[in-house]
Amino acid sequence: MAKPRKAPPVVIRDYKPKGQFTTIGGLKTYHTTTPSPRASILFIYDVFGFIPPTLQGADILAQAGNFSVYVPDLLTGHYADRSWFPTDTPEKAKLLTGLFLSRGDVGVAGDRVGKWMQTVRGDGTWGIAGLCWGGKVVAIVTGWGLEFACAAIAHPLMLDPGDAEDISIPFLLLASKDEDAEDVQEFSKALKGKRVVETFADQIHGWMGGGADLEDQRCREEYERGYGMLVEFFGENL
Repeated sequence: MAKPRKAPPVVIRDYKPKGQFTTIGGLKTYHTTTPSPRASILFIYDVFGFIPPTLQGADILAQAGNFSVYVPDLLTGHYADRSWFPTDTPEKAKLLTGLFLSRGDVGVAGDRVGKWMQTVRGDGTWGIAGLCWGGKVVAIVTGWGLEFACAAIAHPLMLDPGDAEDISIPFLLLASKDEDAEDVQEFSKALKGKRVVETFADQIHGWMGGGADLEDQRCREEYERGYGMLVEFFGENL
């Protein structure tokens, strides 16, 4: 089995992705890999889509873990805009709600995951990971029995302990200070299999994706630690 590799240093600004975009299963897909990957990971972005911190995270997973990582465009080009946040006006709230009720409906996105996997799945082993909105999608589809070997989510949106009741594969949950602590605890208890749960107590929701401020030293350290935990988890379970 191919061994993990050394993680590349985090680039603070003007990140240039290491992978390339292609079309798989009818969806634009970012693919980043190594010459001899040990397994594959489906990585689901947050509502901001293909932004630099997320693509850099995918590259870290690939390079440090020695994985083939795929990021499909489950929102099909329709992403949240930073100007919508904070959602402190009815107009902003309407825009975000409209996204969640249309292209961002998690059930619809889950169906897209199933169809996308049908086009790529072979004899290899797959894991799945997701950030924020993508974490909610991961929590749903891992309960559907799509044959992922393990799953991981970070700062998940709409964390529901009920989603965990059908999850029996190894599962990693990385929470921020903004997720409800009781929901995190109850979700962990409801998981049926091996679980690793950690709260990054001084990090905001989104610190590994759309909320990443890599120019801030503490955020950068915890961004690195978070992706390091993903690499370690997938390395142990794929």
